[in-house]
Amino acid sequence: MKSPLILDQQFQNISLQKWQSLFELAKSLELEKKRSELFHAKKMNVREDRAVLHTALRNIKQSPIFLDNQNITLEITKVWEQIKVLCQALEEVTDIIHIGIGGSDLGPRMVCDTLHHNTPSAHPKLKVHFLSNIDSAEAAAIFRQVKPHNTRIIVVSKTFATSETLQNTKSVIAWLISQGVQRIDLNERIYAVTANTKAAIDFGISTDHILPFWDWVGGRFSVWSAVGLPIALQFGFETYHSFLAGANALDEHFLQAPLPENQPLLLALALFAHQQQSHTTSQAVIPYAQALNLFPSWLQQLEMESNGKTCGNDDQPVSLSSVVIFGVPGTNAQHSFFQMLHQSPEIIPIDLIAIQEPMSNLPQALQHHQQLLANCLAQSEAFSTGYQAGEPNKSSTGNRPNNLIWLKKLDAFHLGALMALYEHRTFCLGILYDINSFDQPGVELGKILAKPIQLALENPQEPSLQSTLHPVTQARLHWLYQANTNKNSLP
Repeated sequence: MKSPLILDQQFQNISLQKWQSLFELAKSLELEKKRSELFHAKKMNVREDRAVLHTALRNIKQSPIFLDNQNITLEITKVWEQIKVLCQALEEVTDIIHIGIGGSDLGPRMVCDTLHHNTPSAHPKLKVHFLSNIDSAEAAAIFRQVKPHNTRIIVVSKTFATSETLQNTKSVIAWLISQGVQRIDLNERIYAVTANTKAAIDFGISTDHILPFWDWVGGRFSVWSAVGLPIALQFGFETYHSFLAGANALDEHFLQAPLPENQPLLLALALFAHQQQSHTTSQAVIPYAQALNLFPSWLQQLEMESNGKTCGNDDQPVSLSSVVIFGVPGTNAQHSFFQMLHQSPEIIPIDLIAIQEPMSNLPQALQHHQQLLANCLAQSEAFSTGYQAGEPNKSSTGNRPNNLIWLKKLDAFHLGALMALYEHRTFCLGILYDINSFDQPGVELGKILAKPIQLALENPQEPSLQSTLHPVTQARLHWLYQANTNKNSLP
């Protein structure tokens, strides 16, 4: 199955013999078998005993997919119908506040931001505002922009227990009331996207305003579910469907293409080889498209939350896990950290992402795009070949491995394919590392510790609440309390 993307690895500096050994490694790890199990409801998330079926969410042919003897495609298509209905019901709304964090925010925010650059809005009056950070400054900035009496809220939380999301929701509701919105009207203004419908109902959200997704969808893979509702609201259901179709096309490529032609596997094997050979600990991802400004941020969560693990599937320490992902659009990156990429003692692999067609309709768009692509191709060559000058300080060793990924155009279809490409790369890397890519236990400790600290912050006159905290945290809270007290006592 041909991919809708082009992957050029001519500057990977990996020999044919090495490639062959990498393919043999993939076969020995039963990658082909596990790839099939991913698409056929095998419980790949072994630690949580869950299937991993985000690919089912973009099953545009609506072929039956069975999990525990139930055809989940029927549930998915019902949600598509709900999204279609909302696209019509909310077409006169001017503002949507989408409240979520992590996977409930990064995916739809990135997609909307990318498509905003060159995809016509289906509802020009509508603006989607993404609220994720618990820092009240983000909410305050949104409040300055929206029309409260023509605003709707979408609360997105898989568990409907995420503390930041619930606090932000309460603050948005309080602000709407302060702006004259009647409490009796709030039920018509709030929607929820969640796997815990009971918690959403208990919060006060009407049953017919809840769009479900399921525990077999990981948060960082959830943009393909109703979490992607803002994409459909802003750009129309046809664009949303095209986004799913692009990802589905890459799914079919990943499932059917032989190993030596399989793009997600080729990306994973190349990075894995450099981790083994050069002790690589990071990777730069540089999209030569300003519209993909948030793509590295999305990819950070996808890769680092999936594969940044201490232990493997056998509960023993692993020798390799996720690299650190970083990046900003080129050509800005060239004037920022490319100096380090070219001359650092550490070899940092680079993925360059380029678009074949110009990305605006300006009269000078072709000239801009030719210069953009010239820089992309030149940097790719320079990373590989290097430059030997008369002075060591001006020389570059080269041999900096880089991929070049081509998209024909930056539309919803090709964006969906690009995101699916990296999702499947993450899956392949998890197999190479022998880890479970679908849980995230490392994030739990901070959440647990935050609760007693917040309680102490809310009750500074209760020393007993601080007594169980770490001495350093106690000292910090004491300083904060004293600083705030002194500030309040100033004339």
